[in-house]
Amino acid sequence: MSAGDEVLLEVRELRKYYPTQPGLFGRVGAKVHAVDGVSLSIAAGETLGLVGESGCGKSTTGKLILRLQDPTAGEIVWRGRRIDTLNAAEMRPVRRELQAVFQDPYSSLNPRIRAADIVAEPLRNFESMSAAAGRERVAQLFERVGLRADQMVKFPFEFSGGQRQRLGIARALSVQPKLIVCDEPVSALDVSVQAQVINLLMDLQQEFHLSYLFVAHDLAVVEHISHRVAVMYLGKIVEIAPKKAIFTRPQHPYTEALLEAVPVPDPKVRKRRRVLTGDVPSPINPPSGCRFHTRCPYVEERCKVEEPPMLQIEPGQWVACHLRQPVARVGAEEESA
Repeated sequence: MSAGDEVLLEVRELRKYYPTQPGLFGRVGAKVHAVDGVSLSIAAGETLGLVGESGCGKSTTGKLILRLQDPTAGEIVWRGRRIDTLNAAEMRPVRRELQAVFQDPYSSLNPRIRAADIVAEPLRNFESMSAAAGRERVAQLFERVGLRADQMVKFPFEFSGGQRQRLGIARALSVQPKLIVCDEPVSALDVSVQAQVINLLMDLQQEFHLSYLFVAHDLAVVEHISHRVAVMYLGKIVEIAPKKAIFTRPQHPYTEALLEAVPVPDPKVRKRRRVLTGDVPSPINPPSGCRFHTRCPYVEERCKVEEPPMLQIEPGQWVACHLRQPVARVGAEEESA
């Protein structure tokens, strides 16, 4: 990974199922397969973009990594140590290294306490310091995220949407984390404010050597901030690759469809669009085989019954699709020719 040599986070076959109704005689009934076998890694100083349609499991993946929810199965390895099996007391020292910036800057802040206390609360949880030292630290954080120190006495309703998100960033930054899960942090903001917040996140990453899991719908934003991109569909990662490869050489049909759906700002440009047919299948009863086969324009009979494994088809580019060939097989074919 180009962003850093140290792998901070490894997620292996992560799963999260939600029961919808109990079965007879205590048996397990129907389940929502929100996250179903996700594997990914994030290096120090790297931003991994996580994209996909609404309901595909992106935000749930972030919550599982933060241990805001417990996984049904799989492993979460943080700096070489499994954390998915830790209890609350054992997780406490880990939590300061894993922070979050949430999607909604309105509901993610307590409206009843002042801005200074919102940012200082994580500090009080993890550090012992005097009131004066705490105020000084909070004032420094305010200045660093583009807020004024005299705004510390205000309540959240007195800030604009962009300022509230800066407040959320300052709160996440207060305990000097190593990884921040950004769950669509700019989707509720105006376009001009989005650019300011994204640039702020990138500057902070350079300054503090932060890693991000950046969950988003906007592919333009993902392209701007990410080093690598993972594409998620119906609870599974279908493609993961460096940013340039995803946007110039997408290998999964779903990735192609996502990129073709991005609007072009020039009305004179006629962009080829492949409209996907059918509805997104239910996560309660996902399709057999490849989960995308019900909407894929290239579907074959094999796709309907056999789930494709995640294979490396180019250096650093992995895809789960029967239509693609792995690196070793391509090399062997070239030699035989």
